[in-house]
Amino acid sequence: MTPREYLGSAAVPGGEELKLYRRGGDFMIVLDRNELMSSRMSGSEKALAVMTIERLAGTKSPHLLIGGYGMGFTLRAALAGLDGSARITLAELVPEIIEWARGPMVELAAGCLDDPRVTLLMDDVVDVIAAGRASYDAILLDVDNGPDGLTAAANDRLYSAQGLAVAKAALRPGGILAIWSAGSDDAFTRRLRNAGFLVDEVVVKARDNGKGPRHVIWFARKR
Repeated sequence: MTPREYLGSAAVPGGEELKLYRRGGDFMIVLDRNELMSSRMSGSEKALAVMTIERLAGTKSPHLLIGGYGMGFTLRAALAGLDGSARITLAELVPEIIEWARGPMVELAAGCLDDPRVTLLMDDVVDVIAAGRASYDAILLDVDNGPDGLTAAANDRLYSAQGLAVAKAALRPGGILAIWSAGSDDAFTRRLRNAGFLVDEVVVKARDNGKGPRHVIWFARKR
């Protein structure tokens, strides 16, 4: 087996250390012993964008907020599915994530960060959401393993009842809050409904070929 090559590390504010590795042509970002993301498994991250855009059909000049760049799969899928009138605000907290996208993973990034429809904010998506009122047609969150976060306890602010209320206020009428998770969470589904959202919980596979682990995406529509 080809050995992993260590490429760099990044400290998550209020959390632990992320490490970037390469094995052959594949990249992986690891937290302790948890592989948070891999270039081998991108299907559910793409589905987060594709299925959100499907639910925005008919929306003119949509404005999307994407929380967390990761390896850029969600951003690239969103750009591919939107026309030139759309806008995407990308919030990324960890500077090294963007440095890796422009450095060792530049071919994987495929120029998505330089697309004129994209505005990059080096900021906590929690603060970006709080600063926007009725600003977004969709908010797409893939900032951790889901409501049961691993990288930073502060991410709980996104998934609490108060955090959901703030996200709801940042959406336009009929807007979508889309949240990626490594697994299901019945308590969180109830929390979304209690926040007044219309909730659709979808199971998707991690790989493009329909194989791999089962992930979950919640699509919560503002009434």
